[in-house]
Amino acid sequence: MIAVDTNVLVRILVDDPGAAVQMQSARNLLAQSRVLFVPQIVQVETVWVLESAYGFDKSSVFMILDHLLHHPQFRIQSAESFELAVGLFRKHSADFSDCLILSESKAQNLELFTLDKKLGRLKGTAFPSTIPG
Repeated sequence: MIAVDTNVLVRILVDDPGAAVQMQSARNLLAQSRVLFVPQIVQVETVWVLESAYGFDKSSVFMILDHLLHHPQFRIQSAESFELAVGLFRKHSADFSDCLILSESKAQNLELFTLDKKLGRLKGTAFPSTIPG
């Protein structure tokens, strides 16, 4: 097994004629490898790149996240937290990164304190009553 960074993963997942050589190189790597490890930070960065650089809508991002979760060639770091985060992201307006932070907090049986209003609507979060000075 080898690990991939965000650039490699995005080149595997997105047809980008402007990056044809990199895309082919990344896809060759996938074809030659048994399993690609996808670190948690790469999961977060990939969603950000898909939304901001490529303009993918939420339903397109879900398809890709589901593909990563269920394709046997991808090993997702903290797969249970990733799956929970995808579910939260699907149902709520919070960012994927915030959903992943919440799912990791839940995995540790911790309440997540946040000042983010969208994230703060989710079960398992709380707003601090006072902010230390």
